[in-house]
Amino acid sequence: MLSCSGLAGGRGATTVFRDIDLTVDAGSVLALLGPNGAGKTTLLLTLAGLLPVKGGTVSLDGKPLRGGRPNVANAAGVVLVPDNRCLFNTLTVEENLRVATRRGGPEPKAMLEIFPDLEKRWSIPAGALSGGEQQMLALARALIQQPKVLLVDELSMGLAPLVVAALFRTVRRIADEHGCAVLLVEQHVDLALGVATQAAVLRRGEVVLSGPAAELAGDSGRLEQAYFGAPEPAPSR
Repeated sequence: MLSCSGLAGGRGATTVFRDIDLTVDAGSVLALLGPNGAGKTTLLLTLAGLLPVKGGTVSLDGKPLRGGRPNVANAAGVVLVPDNRCLFNTLTVEENLRVATRRGGPEPKAMLEIFPDLEKRWSIPAGALSGGEQQMLALARALIQQPKVLLVDELSMGLAPLVVAALFRTVRRIADEHGCAVLLVEQHVDLALGVATQAAVLRRGEVVLSGPAAELAGDSGRLEQAYFGAPEPAPSR
């Protein structure tokens, strides 16, 4: 289980989010939604240790994680799939997976059970893959590290709808079969809520709405208000 309490963070002297209380249980998916600029990516980078904690706590299985130490977070089992994928473009699919393999962990070929489409691209440089294939590889590279917590930023960015739908099903399968907690930042609200267990909306650095994903999916009015705030009152005449 990943949890944060009263968490605040940002970049440099700027605080981007504050007072964040979130919990993601093992085997569940939390969809973190919200408008652009709300602080979602900054929150993920903070949880991954790539940005310092400005206040509050982050814990994994009840043990505190020291902020600003990505090696410590990764060793504890927190793995990030960034929005730009960060693949080694000149290395092949197999080589990208091999450099992420942990001692005693699964071999690269084991990832083909979940990502069979990568087999025919096994010896192709990552830079020559399609966008969907690159996203599969980024997920596979994260999964081979046997994460306890998987942080996924903008899974659907720049991809065709059919590819996106398949990738969302894969994320749900990873949570179900591998038992990791998944925190998913996403702009494609309907698909995210369709695979998520819980959801939260971040606006202007604060959680303004949270609850079961199925419940929020059925209440578009609450979602819209959480994204954009209360409508301006009509001027009096």
